Amino acid sequence: MKKSDKEKLRKLLIAQRKKLFEEMKDTMDANFSKTMTDSDGDISSYSYHMADQATDAMEREMAFMSASKSGRFLYHLDEALRRLDSKEFGKCTKCGKDIGLARLEAVPHATQCIECKEAEENGRKRK
Repeated sequence: MKKSDKEKLRKLLIAQRKKLFEEMKDTMDANFSKTMTDSDGDISSYSYHMADQATDAMEREMAFMSASKSGRFLYHLDEALRRLDSKEFGKCTKCGKDIGLARLEAVPHATQCIECKEAEENGRKRK
């Protein structure tokens, strides 16, 4: 792989990483930095209605699931950046062949060539 291609992919990975951090920060600010009073605007001393509590709990659970998914994606981006400086980058982990540049431009953190990934998704082994 050419050095210019690697630099282009590095910029793509860093841009995706930056965007992910911004999304994670927005999620954290919107869901985890508020108290119950902040979230519904009620300043009365009465207890919250069970339905409101359930809705808040569900929204927080969805935010936790999103954060978990984002964390896994961040791991894959970081691993791709680590591999970029090694001979591992751009090689399929299943068959060892080169991953096409078009695939890496579309999914710069890819670890499998398109054929092996399709075979994995279809539940069969590549021949």
